[in-house]
Amino acid sequence: MSIFKAILDKIFPSSHPAVAKEAPPAAAPAPGGVPAPAAMPAVDVESILNAMAAKNPEKLNWKTSIVDLMKLLGLDSSLAARKQLATELHYSGDTNDSASMNIWLHKQVMQKLADNGGKVPDDLKK
Repeated sequence: MSIFKAILDKIFPSSHPAVAKEAPPAAAPAPGGVPAPAAMPAVDVESILNAMAAKNPEKLNWKTSIVDLMKLLGLDSSLAARKQLATELHYSGDTNDSASMNIWLHKQVMQKLADNGGKVPDDLKK
């Protein structure tokens, strides 16, 4: 399983189209015989992660740190795991520059969560 898929699985409900094992059911055809696009339910990523952080004994800054985000989700946050995530998300920079890679990864993960139906504050995607 990809690391990003594991992140989705930890945040989004299992019934959400972004994590569901099967494709969502086809939408009813709209007038003219063209299926209407299925509305993707929004997932309040910030609320979910804040609730997880409140229950965690460690003070994790998931809003700015990819390492803390991965720790909060119970995932491997090692450099090797972050390099794998960078590969999955098509990072084109130097993976040996972990500081730059980590900043890029955090922004990309937040953007990808938003792209998959997550409600993510704009300041976390930039």
